[in-house]
Amino acid sequence: MNWIQWGERLEPEAVAQMVTASQLPIAVSGALMPDAHVGYGLPIGGVLATENSVIPFGVGVDIACRMKMSVLDWKPSLITGMRDRLANVLEAETRFGVGSTFRQPRSHPIMDEDWAVSPVTLRLRDKAWKQLGTSGSGNHFVEFGVLTVPQAVLGLSAGQYVALLSHSGSRGTGAEICNFYSKRARDRHPDLPKDLQRLAWLSLDEADGQEYWAAMNLMGRYAAANHALIHREVTRKLGVAVLLDVENHHNFAWKESHMIGGVEREVIVHRKGATPAGPGVLGIIPGSMATPGFLVRGKGEPRSLHSAAHGAGRLMSRTKAMQSFSWSDVRKLLAAAGVDLLSAGLDEVPGVYKDIHAVMAAQSDLVEMLARFDPKLVKMCPSGERPED
Repeated sequence: MNWIQWGERLEPEAVAQMVTASQLPIAVSGALMPDAHVGYGLPIGGVLATENSVIPFGVGVDIACRMKMSVLDWKPSLITGMRDRLANVLEAETRFGVGSTFRQPRSHPIMDEDWAVSPVTLRLRDKAWKQLGTSGSGNHFVEFGVLTVPQAVLGLSAGQYVALLSHSGSRGTGAEICNFYSKRARDRHPDLPKDLQRLAWLSLDEADGQEYWAAMNLMGRYAAANHALIHREVTRKLGVAVLLDVENHHNFAWKESHMIGGVEREVIVHRKGATPAGPGVLGIIPGSMATPGFLVRGKGEPRSLHSAAHGAGRLMSRTKAMQSFSWSDVRKLLAAAGVDLLSAGLDEVPGVYKDIHAVMAAQSDLVEMLARFDPKLVKMCPSGERPED
């Protein structure tokens, strides 16, 4: 199987993981995005097309981790004067971290769906309901910022707007689905070499593969519901109109048709930490708590399997980050960027990430930048939590 890389000087271990993935007998095409770094099995930023098979760790532990942006009918000048009100609403309407819940569970039609599609979703339905509308730890966030629109697009006039941006996924339920079905996949392929065991797959012609596929798609709708509730409750509390909504998954697998080897084929495209970027498809690619993110439109590059980066990408491990930075220096950097941080871990500060501008430049053939988002009021999981990204 051939695959192609975007960006230079990528982490050698991430490249090695992509080489390993390309050796799978079910692999037919792949790509590595410019924000790539090491993951479990498939690297973060890895895109892999397979033949009628799904790889649980090719999707990832946080199934359907996604972005959502609501562009608000407010001008950015309101942020400074409303700082305390905005902070209070974020504190009241968001929860972060492993096992986080709301005292009074939230309501959404997702809980009326059929959760018996797999034994895991059936067993964890009540837990998922308790966590409905919450966010994970690690790199998950909810933040207010300034969206700069250079020219009229998507019904927005050129100018600046306040926007609400969130990043999270399917919480503990998604993680248990990944682990449960990855074990089943490994059991089906006991002779896989050690370096391929994390890439064990399930055939979509078999019951386990069909169960995982149904559970994964349920988690996609569940993750979307989590974001919908956050945005609904925050904007309702503020009494502000929403001018535009944009959202996308970046840990998921899709059935898609692509030209591979000169032949159009239906394949399963795994995007682990990669943003869908088909022709005209909208997406959000964030930077860090003090660097910009971008509202983008896909160009449909066939070599990338219609994919793009999902963020800036980490430069270092969480352990190294804790050894490399101090809050005193970080606070100075945030102040210079005009960013007010409500909570976060030291392992998520801007210095742990690649230069988002370099990442975007490396994929100019994959996406068109429509608008720039600059964070101003940021909430993440406090220090000390196990990362769930």
